[in-house]
Amino acid sequence: MVLAAEKVIVPLDVSREEDAIALLSQLPEVQFWKVGLELFVSTGAGILPTLKHRQKRIFLDLKFHDIPNTVAGACRAAGKYGVDLLTIHATCGRKALQAAKTALVEGAAEAGYPPPKLIAITLLTSLNSRDLAFDLKVPIELPEYALQMAVLAKESGLDGAVCSPQEAAQLRQVCGDEFLLVCPGVRPKWAETGDQSRTFTPSEAIKAGADYLVIGRPITAATNPQEAWAKIGDELANI
Repeated sequence: MVLAAEKVIVPLDVSREEDAIALLSQLPEVQFWKVGLELFVSTGAGILPTLKHRQKRIFLDLKFHDIPNTVAGACRAAGKYGVDLLTIHATCGRKALQAAKTALVEGAAEAGYPPPKLIAITLLTSLNSRDLAFDLKVPIELPEYALQMAVLAKESGLDGAVCSPQEAAQLRQVCGDEFLLVCPGVRPKWAETGDQSRTFTPSEAIKAGADYLVIGRPITAATNPQEAWAKIGDELANI
């Protein structure tokens, strides 16, 4: 279970703080939790002190996407929460990414925290090659697009990227070992894929070069979440 505790991030994708706390209590072995838009918009930042009090690591997944001044202000504020990871869309552009990184460091320093790792969204894992070409009108292949977004993030001073595990090996090769790769779209063979279009199993994702795996519904929506967590832990232990 050690590798699972180190590598797996479980989303608190609920709309009530009491439901989030119930999940924390139900899965005490989980060390790294994701707070996303649903919980944050519904309840605000109240869950963050609870997570810190329980000595949990926090992935604040708000996916900022705006002009440089706006994302800088948001990142400066987010830096004061003492979280571990924070997301921003690479498509904000170089100036916004650089401004966000600078402001995040400043905000964390003001609050006396080490700066969170700022990681860029390359392409949402619910999108596939057809979506990219026909809906978004991006005229390059999906793996190349994800790579270019990751390279832009690295050149802008960011700490890593969020990518599908299917792109992890290429991003690892180009961006290096110090560049964090966080992979949603991870589904055990026994779980439904849901709205994820580009998936790998947990062991496949780690072998491809992922640093962290975001695994939500296969655990949190399971009839027995503890049993599902244990099955994932067993799979990772056998890599």
